[in-house]
Order: sequence, then C-alpha cells, then structure tokens
Amino acid sequence: MAKEIKYQKHYLPLTRIELINRLKEALKPARFNHVLRVEQTAIKLAKKYDVDLEAASVAGLCHDYAKQRPDEDFIAVIKAKKLSKELLDYGNAIWHGVVGAELVKDELGVQNEEILDAIREHTTGAAYMTPLAQVLYMADYIEPGRDFPGLEKARQFTETNLGLGVAFQTQATLTYLAENGKPIYPKTLETYNAWVPKYRKELKNNG
Repeated sequence: MAKEIKYQKHYLPLTRIELINRLKEALKPARFNHVLRVEQTAIKLAKKYDVDLEAASVAGLCHDYAKQRPDEDFIAVIKAKKLSKELLDYGNAIWHGVVGAELVKDELGVQNEEILDAIREHTTGAAYMTPLAQVLYMADYIEPGRDFPGLEKARQFTETNLGLGVAFQTQATLTYLAENGKPIYPKTLETYNAWVPKYRKELKNNG
C-alpha cells in the first residue's frame, strides 16, 4: 500500500526509498519493522479521516528515527537549540519524540511543522492535535505488532472516532504511569485534561 505513494517532495528532499534506506541505517531491525507498520497504519487512518497520505507516510516512517540514539545526542540538541531545560529531567521515552523531531528536521530535511509537531507529540500528545498528529499518535499505539490489554478496544474506538481513540490512549497511558510510579511529562497531563473529559461518557459506557 505505502509503495503506491509517490513522494512529491512536498515534505522532505528524499524519495520514500531513500528515506527507507536512511531508517535502516539508524534503527535495529525490530524498530525498523515497527516504523513500517506504523506507516501502514497511519496511511490507513489517513484515508479514513481525510489526512494527506504523503504526510502520514513521512510522519509514520520518521516518528522513531531518533529512538535508538544515545542520550548524549539528545542532551546536546536540548542545549544547542535552547529547548526547555525541563527536558533534561526526562529520558528517551520523551526525548525521542520531542527532541527527535529536531534531528528529523536537521538530518532528514523534514521542514513541514505539522509533520514535526506530530512527531514531537506522538508519545506525549497535546491539548490541541492536528488530525495528522492524532493519526500518528494512534497509529503508533495500535499498529499490528502491538500486544497489550485494551488493544482491541483502542482499535475499535479509533475506527469509530479518532478523537475517542486519542482519549482512550491518553487515559490508559496516564493510568499506567501513575500506577507504576513513573514521572509524568506535563504535556501528557495537558493532553489528558483536554481529551479525556471531552469523551468521558463514551469511555465510561464502553469501559
């Protein structure tokens, strides 16, 4: 399906094949296969929710580009680009999206801010997310290689209503972090407050 998408170079200076080769160099096989599945899922959701397919493909492929970089790379970017010092209190789970988008921009040539924002938000969400950001957020969560309690419900919700899927994932993520005593990135709380109350009835009725 993705091979049918011919990049018009609206979003980056690479062809899809060139991008695939760059990702093979940057990622271990399991992670590389994950990004391919996320791309496929993002394209499927993009078709359903009228999101640009090329943008969904680029975002899906690039979202974990920096996932396996050493911590030193992220810390250097945070300092060089004068990003929020608060980021230094977190680790790869946050960095590979929020900071990784800067590496995607500088190293892969993605200049489109909507795609970069989707990458920045793919693990934390945001109070406002474009349809593309919602697509990537959910594609990463429900791609076919995933296996966790509640996955089928997440897929059903996403198929019914993209925003409902966002709310379900956000609620599940916050619950997991709280129950396991893990630090909660402030933007994740903002995402929860913006999305979960909005879909409270649907989430409760299908709980």
